Amino acid sequence: MKTSIIPYLVKRFLRFDKEQPFIFLSALLAFLGITLGVTVLLVAMALMNGFDKEFKKKLTTMNYPLTVAPRFYGAVNNKLLIDLETKFPALTFSPYVQSSVMIKSGSQLEGGYLFGVNFQEEAKVNNVLAKAIKNNKFKKFDVIIGKSLKQEFDLFRDEKLMYIFTNVEPGGLSIAPKIKRFKIKAVFDSGLTAYDKAYSYTTLAAMQTLKHIPANMYDGIHVYSQNPRSDIVKIESFLSSSVIVRGWWEDNVNFFAAMEMEKTSLFIVLMLIILIAAVNIISSLLMTVMNRRSEIALLLSLGATSAEIKKVFLYLGVIIGIGGIITGIFLGLSGIWVLSNFDIISLPKDVYPTSTLPLDLSLRDFILIVVGAFTIVVCSSYYPAKKASEVDILTVLRNE
Repeated sequence: MKTSIIPYLVKRFLRFDKEQPFIFLSALLAFLGITLGVTVLLVAMALMNGFDKEFKKKLTTMNYPLTVAPRFYGAVNNKLLIDLETKFPALTFSPYVQSSVMIKSGSQLEGGYLFGVNFQEEAKVNNVLAKAIKNNKFKKFDVIIGKSLKQEFDLFRDEKLMYIFTNVEPGGLSIAPKIKRFKIKAVFDSGLTAYDKAYSYTTLAAMQTLKHIPANMYDGIHVYSQNPRSDIVKIESFLSSSVIVRGWWEDNVNFFAAMEMEKTSLFIVLMLIILIAAVNIISSLLMTVMNRRSEIALLLSLGATSAEIKKVFLYLGVIIGIGGIITGIFLGLSGIWVLSNFDIISLPKDVYPTSTLPLDLSLRDFILIVVGAFTIVVCSSYYPAKKASEVDILTVLRNE
C-alpha cells in the first residue's frame, strides 16, 4: 500500500457523513472539549501564578526579605549592626524595636504591632513606607498608620491616637498597662488589609524610651536582599549562636503550601475536562471503525497492513486532539492578553493585593498543559486504532 493513501483516508474519514452525522458531531464535541479544557487551564494557571507572585511581592515588603533577631535578650546591638554593614556592604540594614499593642480610638479597639524605626534607614528596606514618609518630617512621638486602620477608625492626619502597650508598669498599689498617645503624621498603603490594620511605625527613639531600652540596643534588624535565599546562608554563617536570621518565607510556609496544593488540585480537576473530551474521541473513532468496517476489510484484502490501518485511525484522533490543543492555546493566550491589558474584572483591593487580575503564565505550566493534553489525546486514540487494525476480513466480507 502506498504511503500517500494514509493521508487520503484520514481526510476522507474526517469529512461530514450525511448518513452518520453523529460520528462527526462526536468528533466536533471532542475538539471543542479539548479546546475548552486547554483554554481554561492556561487562564487558570496564569491566574494562580499571578496571585502567587503578587502575594509574595507584598509579603516580601511587609515581612522583609530577611530579619536578624536575638535568640536571647540583648544580643542585637549597634556593634552587630556595624559588623553586618561592614561584612555585607551590598545588603541594606535597618534596626527596629517592636511591641504588641492595642490601638484605641473612642470605643474602637484594634490589636497590632508598633515598630520603632529610623525612618531614613527603614525607607531603604521598605518601599511602602518610603512612599508614606515623602516630604514629611517626624518628631519623636509621631506615628505612621495603615490605610485600612485610618478608614476603620475614621482618622485624620495630625490627630492623636492612643496606643496601649502589653507590658505593664507599677502604679501605686497595682500595676497598669503603659498608655501613650501618638500623633498621626502619615498613612501607608501596602495593599494588604491585614498589614494596614496591624502595623504602625514610630521613631526608634520613642520605642526605646517607652520600653526602657538603651539607644544602642534593638529588638532586631530588617534586611533588604535581592537574593534572600542565598544571602541567608552567608549571614547565618557569620552570626554568633546568640542571634538568628530568618527569611520571609519561613513565616508564611503554611500559606504558600496551601496555595501550591490549590494550584495542583486545580490543574488536576481542569485536566479532567480534557480527559472527558478524550472519551468523545474514543467514541467517535469507534463509531467510525464500526461504520467503515467493510472499507477497512477491503483495504486489508487489497494489501494494506494492520499497521497502516492503525496509523490512519491514530492520525484521526491525533488530528482532532492537536486541532483542539492549538485552538485552545490561541484562545487561552488571547484571553490572558485581554485580561492583562483591559480592566474587565476589578477585584476589591481590601481583599486582594491588587485591584486588577494578575496573570503570569510560566513556561513550565504551559509545557505541562500541552504535554498532558497531547498524552491524553494519543492514549485515547490508540485503542480505537488498535480495534480497527484487528478487523476480521473474512467475517466482515462474508456478512457484507
